[in-house]
Amino acid sequence: MKDIFDALEKGQNEFLESLHDATAWGPSERFTALQAQATELSNLAELMGRGLTKHLTRISDDHKTRWQSNISEFGKAVEAMGGAQEKGSLYEAWEDYWKDAAQRMVLTMDTLRQRGDIFLDHEEAGCPPVLIYDYEVVLDGADLPRPSCYMLLKIIPPTDLPCRDPKPWKRPYIIIDPRAGHGAGIGGFKPDSQVGVALHDGHPVYFVAFKRMPEKGQTLADVTHAEAAFVRKVMELHPEAPNPVVTGNCQGGWATLLLAAMNPDLTGPVILNGAPVSTWSGRVGENPMRYNAGVLGGTWNAMYYSDLGHGIFDGADIVQNFELLNPARNYFGKYYDLYAKVDTEPKRFLEFERWWGGYFLLNEAEMKWIVEQLFVGNRLSKNEAQLEPGRNVDIKHIRAPIIVFASYGDNITPPQQALNWIIDTYTDEREIAIRGQRIIYMVHEQVGHLGIFVSSKIAKKEHTEVTSTLKTIEALAPGLYEMTIDDYEGPLLEREFTVSFHERKMEDLTKIDDGRDDEIPFAAVARASEQQAEFYDVCVRPFVQAFVTEQSADLRRKSHPLRMQRALFSSLNPALGWLPGIAERARNERSPAAAGNPFVELEKVNAALIEQSMDLFRDLRDTAYENLFYSIWGTPYMRWFGRTKQPGRTLKRKDELRSLPPVQAALMHIEEGGFCEAVIRMLILLADSRGNVRRDRLERSARVLTQDEPFKSLNADERSFILQEQTLIVEFAPELAIETLPKLLKTPEERELAAKVVRFIPGAIDEMTPHTLETLQQFHKVLGLPPVSGDITEDPLAATDVVVEPGKEDARAAQEEAASKAPAKSAPTRTAPVRAASAAAVPSKSSPRKTATRKAAARKATAPRKSRSSAKKPQEPAE
Repeated sequence: MKDIFDALEKGQNEFLESLHDATAWGPSERFTALQAQATELSNLAELMGRGLTKHLTRISDDHKTRWQSNISEFGKAVEAMGGAQEKGSLYEAWEDYWKDAAQRMVLTMDTLRQRGDIFLDHEEAGCPPVLIYDYEVVLDGADLPRPSCYMLLKIIPPTDLPCRDPKPWKRPYIIIDPRAGHGAGIGGFKPDSQVGVALHDGHPVYFVAFKRMPEKGQTLADVTHAEAAFVRKVMELHPEAPNPVVTGNCQGGWATLLLAAMNPDLTGPVILNGAPVSTWSGRVGENPMRYNAGVLGGTWNAMYYSDLGHGIFDGADIVQNFELLNPARNYFGKYYDLYAKVDTEPKRFLEFERWWGGYFLLNEAEMKWIVEQLFVGNRLSKNEAQLEPGRNVDIKHIRAPIIVFASYGDNITPPQQALNWIIDTYTDEREIAIRGQRIIYMVHEQVGHLGIFVSSKIAKKEHTEVTSTLKTIEALAPGLYEMTIDDYEGPLLEREFTVSFHERKMEDLTKIDDGRDDEIPFAAVARASEQQAEFYDVCVRPFVQAFVTEQSADLRRKSHPLRMQRALFSSLNPALGWLPGIAERARNERSPAAAGNPFVELEKVNAALIEQSMDLFRDLRDTAYENLFYSIWGTPYMRWFGRTKQPGRTLKRKDELRSLPPVQAALMHIEEGGFCEAVIRMLILLADSRGNVRRDRLERSARVLTQDEPFKSLNADERSFILQEQTLIVEFAPELAIETLPKLLKTPEERELAAKVVRFIPGAIDEMTPHTLETLQQFHKVLGLPPVSGDITEDPLAATDVVVEPGKEDARAAQEEAASKAPAKSAPTRTAPVRAASAAAVPSKSSPRKTATRKAAARKATAPRKSRSSAKKPQEPAE
């Protein structure tokens, strides 16, 4: 017996039924119940002990190191004071320090006054996006049939930054920023942010922003409908380009999942940056934010604060929670940094505070859905989330590649919350492949939550490499992969990266977490939250709403502590009328203390000690939070109480997946196809013999599947369809997949060419695994070719002609000729790590297969997603 649930489920709830019959409780049943409870208590004690040990060890190690460092610096400062006294310069150093300190204080106060003025101006302007780029409004969500406060912005490439001219065939990028208390624009906050990276590569970039006040009656369903309308508008504006890439930041990440799941035919690759999807997940002793609902209350909190706002939830309350996560930084550290570096820091400080101090509002229905369905209920990863009544959101419906970016340095969305939904949604990595899906994840070691979107230097390389390898990702066989960036070279904006893709299993994802037992108590929190919300709605809400008016709600928002601290320290305050003049004088007479001034060093030590003491409070608070949470919600009774909310979605076995219509259709066409199908099928069979995709093999595979004819003439939808179809064939009929290869390759010339292509991609024979070589020998045997011998070092398709459909090649050549004539704005053009084939070698030799024309009716029935139009669109070329 593993735990109390084994006892509860025994004999079809026979154990539960016996609770109503006192005579049914024999000694063995009582012993079983007691044993189960003892096991649960033992597991709880082990879990809490593990978390407490982690907390105390980290507190001890971290604060011991910091304390020793601070004491050492304090000693050096005292020693420097002694040296200055011996030289007779201590009083002079004292005078220099106080003059410097007074000037810094005046300039710091003036910077805070400027922050208050910027806040007031920003509020008066309606809190527009804080993008550093010019933009134009393409579509306003308020004008849609289901109005929303969202709007689609087109980013205008700047003339003073090195950006390539946008090309009509370049895949557009759509960036969705988080609406979590702050305004939009963090994804385009710096030149090397997500917007900057895409613009530099010549992609059209669109930004999904939102207004401060939501539309009356706006729901999350309305928002998703608006975002779908935005994607359709971008597709309409770029008919020659593949489906747009949709990037979601934080809360915009799960919003992007909603969009792609409800509209699987619309989006191209989906990129999730620090997106919380499995919100119960995390490591014991590390991620305290997830315990808030169990300690502070669940859905009723959002309902109560929305009622105080007259149906509007104030985003300033969310921002205040974010600040409490790191009080030392938000209440002391950032202000001391401004004070210590007042000659250089104000510009950066004011730029960031303009975004951080823009507080946005949400309707009660929106906030309740977010809390109830996502953060407390964790329903999205369990396939229980409903965007509208009767419309479940199923992540499995997404057909486009999903790229997930997470970081161990993210204290808001740890990697477990960003990745565990994959484990909860799919039975194993084979189901991902069977469903034709490609999920690629990257985990950074240190970048923080905001650094992911602002794109600090340590995160920029991930954004750049995702941008430059999307075509390669789409050419990967369906499955689960980890993308790693191994090396880079070149200056910042012209940087070239070395990447590799590693095929992963679900077991690899589980290693990121420390187990899932710590998530069980959250089910009890979810059930209690529902009951509390129901009680509040029936018994408390009528009284709260009776005492709230529109005026009182507006007064509460204006008097919020975060708004008040900015408004009071602004030019509106007559008590600060003297400050601008004094600050200007201080700037003109600025006299910073000399480097090494002992009093400056002493000031830094004292500031470090204050910040450390606040960090110690935070660490002890988080330790208490976690232990209080598990003391309440981790007991055997609470596990029993939450049992109805614990089960996740039912996962299908492989034999059950065989009955899916796409699988049956693929197996029916196992003997149909031509050169493209045969080569892709053989490459998928070879992929099963390798655990990762080396960079050189990645380059060769991407070159063949995207730059060589006949693959070059396939658009993204056609290539995706063939990859999925052949993956299904290999998965469910691997032996027959090999035996039927001669049916696809009918002539000796085709067979020899296909065999050479398949041998070219793995590389030298000496580098092949035994299983890879054995599989190649099987191919040669069934195709009637001599045994494998010698290496294929040159791309066979780069020097061989293969017939493509009339008209395609000419249209493509015209596109590429036009692209080659368009000069880049910057000097040297960055060479992509996956290089294109030589343009001089255009295949033209005939092959019996007609590209993407076989049995159109059957293809429509089995394709995972349809093309946007009947006309073939040109594929985006590599640069």
